Amino acid sequence: MTTLKVWDGFIRCFHWFLVVSIAVLYFSIEEGMIELHFVAGFFTLALIVTRLIWGVIGSKTARLSGLLHSPCAILKALKTPSDSLGHSAPGSCMVIVFFILIITQLASGLMSSDGILTDGPLAQYVSSDTIDFANWLHELNFDILLYAIGLHVLAIIIYRIKGKPLVKAMITGSKELKADDSEAKVTKASWPAWLIFISLLVLLVFTWAKEPLTYLFS
Repeated sequence: MTTLKVWDGFIRCFHWFLVVSIAVLYFSIEEGMIELHFVAGFFTLALIVTRLIWGVIGSKTARLSGLLHSPCAILKALKTPSDSLGHSAPGSCMVIVFFILIITQLASGLMSSDGILTDGPLAQYVSSDTIDFANWLHELNFDILLYAIGLHVLAIIIYRIKGKPLVKAMITGSKELKADDSEAKVTKASWPAWLIFISLLVLLVFTWAKEPLTYLFS
């Protein structure tokens, strides 16, 4: 067995930032803190856009292409789990589902409106029927997202029982692999990802997020 760094710094922080931001999104809407909800949403938007870009130019284990597996490969991995550098085939499916759900949530939120005081920044560009659909989808999709999170947590627990500490790997960035499964280096320095993320945050702070931030801190 050999210990190999498989997750770069941005990927690990992305994971935990996403956990926190989804929790804040849930808490803020339940408590009626709409300004905080919008700010957390814009933070999540910058996070997910950076992750998609990093999935093209980033570390080998961050690549979006590595998430694509055939149905046969997924079934084989479910029957006989084995070590992998990045996400397993079933784990890759879960990541793709999360991407779809989060992007759907963000897109619908940007077009949503309560019809009185609060509008998403794209609501002014779409029809009232589209806004109604976005409102409905935003609420439904978040419920689905919560079920997906529950399934993800259950899978982590099952894998931990089987001796695969997925959470530890996402904290330390390293995995223990068989020597013949290891490679010299699979991660890149993640400063380009952080530069993209910070640039997107600054852009959002001075555009869409400016008004909710003003209300939040006034």
